[in-house]
Parts: sequence; structure tokens; C-alpha cells
Amino acid sequence: MRSVELRQLRYFVRVAELGGLGRAAAELGVVTSALSQQISRLEGELSTRLLQRTSTGVVPTDAGLSFLRQAQLVLRHADAAVQAAQQSRLSGQVSIGLAPTTAAVLGLPLMRAMRERYPDVRLHLVETLSGHLTNMLNARQLDLAVLFRAEAARRWSVLPLLEERLFVIGLAALPGLPRGKRVRVAQLGELPLILPTGPHGLRATIDAAFAQARVRPNVVAEIDSLALLMDAVREGHAATVQPGAAIARLADERLRLCEVADAQVARANLLVSLSDDELSPAGLAARVVIADVARQLVREGRWPGARLRER
Repeated sequence: MRSVELRQLRYFVRVAELGGLGRAAAELGVVTSALSQQISRLEGELSTRLLQRTSTGVVPTDAGLSFLRQAQLVLRHADAAVQAAQQSRLSGQVSIGLAPTTAAVLGLPLMRAMRERYPDVRLHLVETLSGHLTNMLNARQLDLAVLFRAEAARRWSVLPLLEERLFVIGLAALPGLPRGKRVRVAQLGELPLILPTGPHGLRATIDAAFAQARVRPNVVAEIDSLALLMDAVREGHAATVQPGAAIARLADERLRLCEVADAQVARANLLVSLSDDELSPAGLAARVVIADVARQLVREGRWPGARLRER
């Protein structure tokens, strides 16, 4: 037998209190036939008759009277629980890790959304490379993080969030910089590049793309600070390959973006957290907010080169 629903209890109580299906249906905003069907299902679940039809309406049977008293008590408790939840304010602390490019576009909107929804939750944001975020999550130094790959052996909760296309970014005057809107990796062999180092997730994606294209990248420098890397690009030292979010904090019209057209050159963004039984209520709430904010940014075109992923 499946459990009785609160909706069925509410329907039964109003019918019993008002003495008629028609009057109860009007008050509850449902059609009489649907209300009658729900009462019949409830009686079926309980294997007993709860209401007796009369010439003037319905009255509870003896079993119905006993059930009515308990149903009214259950509904009062349920209403009290809802009121307590609505009046209380979630508090606590939640630690969230973001890679520099992710933080550039998601950080401030996330802070605003958390303050609006949960003003008593203290937010601890950490911005560092994705490899460090993975280690911090494993060490329980973070509750949640937006990562670019997840370790299958870990007891993590993983939610596919979005996918980012990668772009060649450089000064318009840089020799060899592609002039069109799209370029293939095979055409980038001579272009001087500044990239993050090997352990960084983005570098692994880029190296794999060059290897598949059978082209050796012309890496002239390796920088693991997004701010410093982009400063070097703005100075014209070389170009780089980054997601569009890399320029979210920049307002430099001299920079050109050329999308890498190869289908496999994209970066998944995964919302990763400790397992549900390890997350605090604040952590669970923050996970919902992160997903909501990220999707809103993509839909509004405020996350360059990103598209939402199917769950």
C-alpha cells in the first residue's frame, strides 16, 4: 500500500467539514469529479468507507469520524512545519571553489544570489587552479567546486553544468593571429602561445587537440596565473587558448577572439560536491543556487562561449 498523500487528507477533511462534495470542490478550486476520485482512492488505500452519502450531502461514517480527528491533527502539524520552515533563516558556512576563469564570470553573480536568498549563510569562495580545487575537495577543505573533470572513484555528487567552447585570444595586431571568426587547431602550429602548465585541466585539453591534429603547439611561455597570463597577452607577447570567460574581467577592445572550430575542443563544467549525506543544509542550498545562477548567465548570454549541458 502506498502512503496516503497530504492532498488527500486535505480533500477529505474539507468534504467532511462542509458536508458536501460540491461545496468542498468549490472552496478547494477543483472539479467535483476529481475530488470524488481522490476520496475514492483514499478509501481504497484504507480499505474502508469514510463517507456516507445522504439526501443533503455526505456525512462521515464511524471510521470516517475517527480518521477525521487524526487527519485534522496531521494537517495542523504539517501546516506548522511549513510555517516554521518559512519563518526560519538558513545559516552556517559553505566553502566553494572556482577556477579563475569560472570565478571571473560566476563569482560576483553567485555572491549576490546567495546574499539575496540566504543572507545568514557565510560564503567562503576560493579561486585557484582546478587541480588544486580537486585536492581541496578531497581533503574536505571545500564543500563544492566547479571542476572540469571528476574522479569516478570519489564519493562525489556530480552535476553536469555547462560546456565552454575555447577561443584563440590575442591582440589584433599580433602576427599570425587568425583573422576569421573560427579556426582549426591544425592552423595554429606557428602561432606563439602562452598556456597554463601541464597539470592544469585546460592544458590537457589543448595538448590533446594539438596531438589529434598532428601539430606541435608553439608554446613560448607557461603561466599558471590567469591575470598574469592575460596581461602578457594584452602586452602582445603571444596569444593564448582559453574559454571566453577568460576576458570577462577585461575591457580591452584590442583583443580578438577566434573560436576553435574542432568539435572536441571544449571544456565541460561540472558542479561537484561532497556526497549528499556529508553536505550541510547550507551546502545543499548553495548547490542549487550555483546551478541556477550559471544557467541564468548562459541563457542571458553573459557567459561567453558557454552552452548548457543536458543532465
